[in-house]
Amino acid sequence: MSPPAPCPTWRPSRRLLCATALGLGFEAWASPPGARPKAAEPGARYAGHASIAAFAAEVAERRQLPARWLVGRLEQARHSEAVRRLITPPPAGTAKNWRAYRDRFIEPQRIAAGLAFWRAHEPVLAEAEARFGVPPEVVLGIVGVETFYGRIMGSFRVIDALATLAFDFPLVPPGRRDRSGFFRAELEEFFVWCAREGRDPVTPLGSYAGAMGLPQFMPSSINRYALDFDGDGRIDLVANGADVAGSVARYLSEFGWKAGMATHYAATSPAATEDLAVLREKDILPSFSATQMTERGVGLGEAARAHEGPLAFVELENGADAPTHVAGTTNFYAITRYNWSSYYAMAVIELAQALKAARTGTPSRMS
Repeated sequence: MSPPAPCPTWRPSRRLLCATALGLGFEAWASPPGARPKAAEPGARYAGHASIAAFAAEVAERRQLPARWLVGRLEQARHSEAVRRLITPPPAGTAKNWRAYRDRFIEPQRIAAGLAFWRAHEPVLAEAEARFGVPPEVVLGIVGVETFYGRIMGSFRVIDALATLAFDFPLVPPGRRDRSGFFRAELEEFFVWCAREGRDPVTPLGSYAGAMGLPQFMPSSINRYALDFDGDGRIDLVANGADVAGSVARYLSEFGWKAGMATHYAATSPAATEDLAVLREKDILPSFSATQMTERGVGLGEAARAHEGPLAFVELENGADAPTHVAGTTNFYAITRYNWSSYYAMAVIELAQALKAARTGTPSRMS
């Protein structure tokens, strides 16, 4: 039986589309962005699943989409145990290792690919910086860590990944927060995007979490932040470097990126346990002035002590070795809105620095 056509009668909803960052934290330590998980053999279809009819009815009413179209496409979605496995966090006590994580991304092949992408899209990257204040190397750092500049964009059907996580989110280990609501919202946004773009929902491919394209935007982020940056009448985050550059730069700008500001400064840990506990409590959220940090015993250089905005005390574990510490600015925090992980943000930053150094031979403005 041939699949039905993409939704033909959709009318845009007047409701503002939900802005949702990736928000997956650092759960998939064993398979970070840039890894190449393979989609397993397809599982059982979701046809007849108890949640589908109610979900379709709610989305149809809320977003003015045809209920029959929603149900018909959801019935073709398949459960994926590979998705459930990949989204499951590692066992408690698994050591994180910033140096090992860094080495996955700051390596010659990825730097060479990033430089090639920069040369191919230099004008639009410069235009994105002029409009949003985000340097080309930062955009390239994101795309390089996420998908190796398009080499690794995911082999899962997005509808399978999102349906699995929306209707069968794995609640292991015991006590794990149920994130099915997040993925139901993303599944809804996915249908909105497919309807608007005239796409059949069973065809797009992406990551095991449902992220798509070179920048690995979740569906809500595509709907809210993606741009037709070259004005050709369509948004293409798979093959159009202009749309990728503009969309990533806009995303970071919307989450507070400030042109010309450093992303972080070197820092040393305080000696007092109570000071360290206070600083760790805020994690990656910039919450302390440079003065407050030094009063708590943090070692900061001259540039960091002169920084006027709030800072976060960021700790990166190095396995059995001593951790690495930095003072993260609001620009560091903006990168973590792409993926809520300090390790991810530092990988993006250091890849960006390596790309700029390789291209210009000059120190990055972020260092």
